[in-house]
Amino acid sequence: MSLESNKTLGGIGAILVAVGSIVPIIGIVGVILVLIALKGLTEYYNENSIFQNAFYAIIFYIIAVIVAAFVVVGAFFGGLAAAPAAPSPGSLLVFAGGIIIAAVVMFIFYVLGALYFKRSFAVVAAKSGENIFNTAGTLLLVGAILTIILVGLILMLVAWILVAIGFFSIKVTATPPPSAPAQPPPPPP
Repeated sequence: MSLESNKTLGGIGAILVAVGSIVPIIGIVGVILVLIALKGLTEYYNENSIFQNAFYAIIFYIIAVIVAAFVVVGAFFGGLAAAPAAPSPGSLLVFAGGIIIAAVVMFIFYVLGALYFKRSFAVVAAKSGENIFNTAGTLLLVGAILTIILVGLILMLVAWILVAIGFFSIKVTATPPPSAPAQPPPPPP
């Protein structure tokens, strides 16, 4: 794919990730588009760490959601098992403890995911010259940390909007940057 295609996919994907805070299925589609665009930028700039860090970020996000879901479901059924007839303070305590554990696990993996996205966006910023990716990565990390007080969700939304702006702002050059020194032509016979 061309740089122009990757710019468009990344920009649209980042917008869908931002909208995904309201409609989660759209966010999943957006993440896939962003990953495809980052893979294209990896090939264009010949820099494997762009995609590699983004891939790790997505893995951490998936782990966060899966572990949190298992803990919440386990706490729910554990609470039901503790009080089969009527909810008791013990069953509510088991459920509340499960929710707290799920929140802590989710928080840790979300911060790790944001850290790896920040690394990926820092490389994109260095290679493309669009420093807005650095700002977006920093906001994403700070937002992940501040999700505890819910302000972080707004910062993460702003970060993904900045990522979209960054993708759309990448300048397209006539030729990609050189990846290896050119070989001299063979001597004439």
